[in-house]
Amino acid sequence: MSEGAKQKVGLRERKKAKTMANVQTHALRLFRENGYHATTVEQIAEAAEISPSTFFRYFATKEDVVLTDNYDPLLVAAFENQPSELNPLQAVRNAMILGINEITDDEWETTRQRNQLIMAVPELRAAALNNLTQMMQLLTQIVANRVGSNSDDLAVRTFAGVVVGVNISLMEYSAEATKSEFAKLLDEALVVVENGLLI
Repeated sequence: MSEGAKQKVGLRERKKAKTMANVQTHALRLFRENGYHATTVEQIAEAAEISPSTFFRYFATKEDVVLTDNYDPLLVAAFENQPSELNPLQAVRNAMILGINEITDDEWETTRQRNQLIMAVPELRAAALNNLTQMMQLLTQIVANRVGSNSDDLAVRTFAGVVVGVNISLMEYSAEATKSEFAKLLDEALVVVENGLLI
């Protein structure tokens, strides 16, 4: 791909991320004001000054406006840039902490509000399981690549499951914590895993 084409792709991705963030901001405000179930896609689209059809170009369902984010590519890039002498858990921990530290305070506030809603609405909690499964599959693939294994390796799959499990265990905390508080908590939790889960 030429440099010009890469720049166009980068611009398109940034524009998409900006539009998605704008829609999520309005949706979360409406959910707070009117309740999740009482808020319609049409109301969200009107508040974000887009058409309902444009809403559905970015989000397949109303649930997705809460569940979707653009952080996976950032996690992958941060993980792949970790020094080769680090073991997979150290690399994952560094990548996740780096990712949290790099997002803006506004982005963290959106993440926090999304997690509050997921914890409060049963169908969103159930739907979040699909996202967590996708995260586990992504981790499985990038860790397998790092260690020269394949994604069917039981040790690699178990490793990914443990990391996702740590994130699940901290979801309630992330709904209330500041960005720095959550980064510290995630770091401590992954150190516990690295030390052999001794309790």
